[in-house]
Amino acid sequence: MRRSTTTGVALALASLLTVTACSSGGGDGGGTGSGGGTGSGDGPEPVVFWGSWSGDQVAQLEEQAAAFNASQDDYEVEYVSQGLVEEKLLTALAGGAVPDVVLWDRYQTSLYAPKGALAPIDDMVAADDVDLEAFYAPALGEMEVEGALYGLPLLVDNRSLLVNQTALDEAGVTAPTTWDELKAAAVALTQRDGGTLERAGFDLSDPGLFNMFLTQAGGSLLNDDETETAFNSPEGLEVLALWQDLMDEGVYELGFGDGTDPFAESTVAMKLDGPWALATLDQVDGLEYSVVQPPSGPAGPGAYMGGFGLVIPEGAKNPEGAWEFMRWWTTQPENGVAFGEISGWIPANVEAANDPFFTEDPRYAAFIETMDYAQVRPSVEGFSDVEGKALVPALEQFMAGELSAEQALRQAQEQGDALLAAAR
Repeated sequence: MRRSTTTGVALALASLLTVTACSSGGGDGGGTGSGGGTGSGDGPEPVVFWGSWSGDQVAQLEEQAAAFNASQDDYEVEYVSQGLVEEKLLTALAGGAVPDVVLWDRYQTSLYAPKGALAPIDDMVAADDVDLEAFYAPALGEMEVEGALYGLPLLVDNRSLLVNQTALDEAGVTAPTTWDELKAAAVALTQRDGGTLERAGFDLSDPGLFNMFLTQAGGSLLNDDETETAFNSPEGLEVLALWQDLMDEGVYELGFGDGTDPFAESTVAMKLDGPWALATLDQVDGLEYSVVQPPSGPAGPGAYMGGFGLVIPEGAKNPEGAWEFMRWWTTQPENGVAFGEISGWIPANVEAANDPFFTEDPRYAAFIETMDYAQVRPSVEGFSDVEGKALVPALEQFMAGELSAEQALRQAQEQGDALLAAAR
């Protein structure tokens, strides 16, 4: 399942899938609140729904759209998979053929709203008296740019700790709750045949998770006014010292399990992963696993959240229908829970996320508990490049032994500060 990730903006596209929406009396760009549709009596108005989800996920979205269509007579939502949906939306805006509503990586809002790609929804929220406090506040914040709201949060995720329960039981250890316990458990769970690693105690393949370790150490990615990086710090060095200790203990080797799912194959005993992984893991015969909150660091617990929202593009033919679909899905907890049952995704509506469907399942319960303190990445323009072009490459060099911890963070700081300055 696709997760929420940082993506760059493509300046050119090789091809475009053009979708034409035939409207029977579509909107003029304004909202109508919670009233009925503006149709001419010839049937429900079409609402064109774009997103990047594909494959098996298409059926999940189609089932949810069908439930909305059956709930009222004014609108009919149709999902159209688009792949690189953010980039294709910009191209569609130039051609005048935009969809009505988009399943949106929330992290992209601060990048695309200033480009005029998204319509603000403040008037619609006010007209229908939508309670914005019903959503996880960090997720809602990702939909806001310079005081305007550009969508409603729909789905949330975070990275919690997945553990192979069989391996833990055999080793006589419990799931770790602190960094020290993580190191001890990882050592105990590692298996070697001579010098060959057969089972890694802890997966260290993703240096992008530096951000959550950093907050567990009490550090920050950016300074208070978000003009410079702040990860080249004692807390940042503390994270890399932990990683180095784990590597020195031999609990992981770079490239181990590449091309496979080593946790599913029981060749990795512990890993940080999101709720999107559960559906696949549940299909693995003989795999017994648990999910717990990520281990706390010296400063306590810490995690980051990602996920999706729903937005209305500028120039949508049927913004009224798009809004009704958004409001139905996001503000009515039962509809968020229903999609969780279909897809396994956690709703951004707090009441829906705390439904027994999630909280009484011990695996989902851990993700819900982690949501209580999960924060979001900085939304300042240029930060996605700081991560992708400066921080992660430097951390990869550190993990490969090409740079010391001090050199890696200093290099990432210098490059990251330059990228932030260039984006201002």
